[in-house]
Order: sequence, then C-alpha cells, then structure tokens
Amino acid sequence: MFGFNEEQIAQFGLTFGVGAFMLYMVFIIFQLARESKAGRFGTFVLFIALGFGLVGFAAKGVIKYFLRGT
Repeated sequence: MFGFNEEQIAQFGLTFGVGAFMLYMVFIIFQLARESKAGRFGTFVLFIALGFGLVGFAAKGVIKYFLRGT
C-alpha cells in the first residue's frame, strides 16, 4: 500500500496509533476528574492511579530502545 510493506505500516500504527490512544486516555481521565469535581488532590490521584498503565507502556518502549542499543 503506497509503497510501504506490512512491517512499516504496523510500526507506524503502533507508534502513532497507540500514542494517539494514550493521549485520548489522558483526556478521558481529565474529563472524569472534572465531571466528578475531584479537586486538585483527587485529580492527582486519578492521574496517578489510572495513568500508571500508560506510563508503564511508555517505559517499556524506552527500555526496549536502550537495551537494543540503537
């Protein structure tokens, strides 16, 4: 498709698609905090608790990058 092979398309989808999904998840957490009137501390707790998985996924990519040595 458009001169790209399957591996390149999958890598693009993983990089930008999952990144966009992660930004959308941050927006959802923010909306949840705002609609529940959680306050500053409640919003902080929501971002820590619900955003922990997003941080772990991003950290996995960084760790793989450094272990590969490229």
